[in-house]
Amino acid sequence: MAYDFYLDGVQLPISPGKLEVKVTNKNKTVDLINAGEVNILKTSGLSEFSFEAEFTHTKLPFYRGTFKDVQFFLSKLELLKTDCKPFQFIISRELCGRVLFNTNRKVSLEEYNIVEDAENGSDVKVAIKLKQYKDYSTKKLVSATPKNETGRPNVKIEPKRVDSINAPNSKTYTVKAGDSLWSICQKQLGNGSLYKKVYELNKSMMDKANKGKNLSKYTIYKGQVLKLG
Repeated sequence: MAYDFYLDGVQLPISPGKLEVKVTNKNKTVDLINAGEVNILKTSGLSEFSFEAEFTHTKLPFYRGTFKDVQFFLSKLELLKTDCKPFQFIISRELCGRVLFNTNRKVSLEEYNIVEDAENGSDVKVAIKLKQYKDYSTKKLVSATPKNETGRPNVKIEPKRVDSINAPNSKTYTVKAGDSLWSICQKQLGNGSLYKKVYELNKSMMDKANKGKNLSKYTIYKGQVLKLG
């Protein structure tokens, strides 16, 4: 089975062999006088994801995507940590060219630990921890003109800020290094599962580019201009 991991649209060169997903619990237990201990059920907390990524200075046979050096990925991780912005974490799973299911969450980079081991030569391993991110908004109170004789102002609530704003869909998109059809649909159309529809719009060009190659028909290449709608 083929796994493809993406952090903010950047494909990891070597798919991690293990992924741990922790669904946190927000339930609370209390003691009632006559009923004893009871469990108050609440909605689950934010999910946490942890895995180990490996970066290499050489393009190995199982290297995923376009080759980039180790420093590129370390710089990307540093930017994701210091930029203080959420990003998309995507895992695409395929078996014999058939999509099984996908993980697609907005997350934050909580921490990462870089390990350089002489036994691994020039390779670098990084333990990465992500946490699910949920969009939220804030509101402000605005005093309105008094409408009664008491002199007390009425209060109304107005939206102040929404944490994230979806950009309008583009009609075409030029493929960049590290892109996948899933990640493009997720970023440009807001739904990664539309990749089959985008494939049908570009079927002639994509089939011609992949003809004679033992690759998925959904494989795309840097510089291709895709129709999105």
